[in-house]
Amino acid sequence: MLEELKQPSSIGSESHRGAVLDIPELYQCVHCGLCLNECPTYRVLHIESESPRGRIHLVRAAAEGRIEPNERFGDHIYLCLMCRACETACPSGVQYGRIAEAAREILGPQGSPLARAIQKFAFTQLLTSPQMLRTVARLLRFYQKSGVQRLVRALLPARLKEMEAMLPPIPDRFFKPSAELLPAIGDRRARVAMLGGCVMSLLFADINEATARVLRRNGCDVLIPKAQGCCGALNIHNGETRMAKVMARRNIDAFLNAGVDAVIVNAAGCGAAMKEYGHLLRDDSAYRDKAQRFGQMVKDASEFLAGIGLLGPLGRIEMTVTYQDPCHLAHGQKVRAQPRALLAAIPGLRLIEMEGSDHCCGSAGIYNLTQPEMSQELLKEKMISIAATSAKAAVAPNPGCMLQLRYGARRYGPEMSVFHLMELLNRAYGAGEEALRK
Repeated sequence: MLEELKQPSSIGSESHRGAVLDIPELYQCVHCGLCLNECPTYRVLHIESESPRGRIHLVRAAAEGRIEPNERFGDHIYLCLMCRACETACPSGVQYGRIAEAAREILGPQGSPLARAIQKFAFTQLLTSPQMLRTVARLLRFYQKSGVQRLVRALLPARLKEMEAMLPPIPDRFFKPSAELLPAIGDRRARVAMLGGCVMSLLFADINEATARVLRRNGCDVLIPKAQGCCGALNIHNGETRMAKVMARRNIDAFLNAGVDAVIVNAAGCGAAMKEYGHLLRDDSAYRDKAQRFGQMVKDASEFLAGIGLLGPLGRIEMTVTYQDPCHLAHGQKVRAQPRALLAAIPGLRLIEMEGSDHCCGSAGIYNLTQPEMSQELLKEKMISIAATSAKAAVAPNPGCMLQLRYGARRYGPEMSVFHLMELLNRAYGAGEEALRK
């Protein structure tokens, strides 16, 4: 794939001929080039068309009718990780993510007919149904524990075997709190709602539980609305906005009138998408204003806790860690200092910064499946940066980053643990309570 992208691509389908790209943000770019070395794909390939500036030029050419938004065009647009590091670097404030999302909406999901069919099913059927997601997760758990997985791995060709190896262990239980409202521990300081999420609820029930406990220990009533669903981030990033808007409306209805001070999210990609519901629903007169209000209520868990200040007691955790900035937290939500401040508040914990902590690890939603070669190049770069710190663990408050780094540790090293920030805070509170009992 990487070598092929260095050569002219063949012209693909003409099915998008006549498509209209109306993207006002296109004309903010002054082509200064400050984004180039912040772009993961440009750092690897050193090709102008695989940079934000180059892609903006291509999208502008398509918008002006000078080129067709065809398969060749799609190759460049979909090699982008949507990490938005270019937005951080841009002196003109270009919102590149909106440009790429608009282009992908025209293109739709890419790949073979089978790949497109799988993506369509996932985006329009699977992610919209929490019940179906749990059923699929149970089937995968059976696949892993029954011995079928070992047989399948022995039969798969190398490429598919690598992809199958990325499948994380499915836990024995999912996130399903016993009550919709979990009361504050101690004096109440706030009433918040919490996104359960799809990946977080299925693969990281313990982290959701830890997040709720940390919020409660900091005086928050935690509401977990039953009517909530997937945030729609994967749909938005892959050009499927029709169902993304349905998902957004459902969450706005579930959360907005719940009488809460904030909507707490512990997954960076979900938080970024939910904060931008106002843009997603900008043409919906019934939801446009509500979406803007909702977006202002959404807070990353670290952002919210740093804002209200942690309550004690926090016990000691003797550990040396490094911190991985999730792209949609650092670049999308501009939340950088708050997670580090919370880590610094844990007694005994030592933070060693890695080089390029805000460089994408290559997870990027489903990117590690759709663009595995580029994803692995970036993952190797990330693991080298982690190894240079000699830290025994990495902290990455985002499910995609956690899965990617755990896979990287198994495949490339170094041997290490990967934690969500809320896990460590919850552990510190547990250690603090234990110390008080002694």
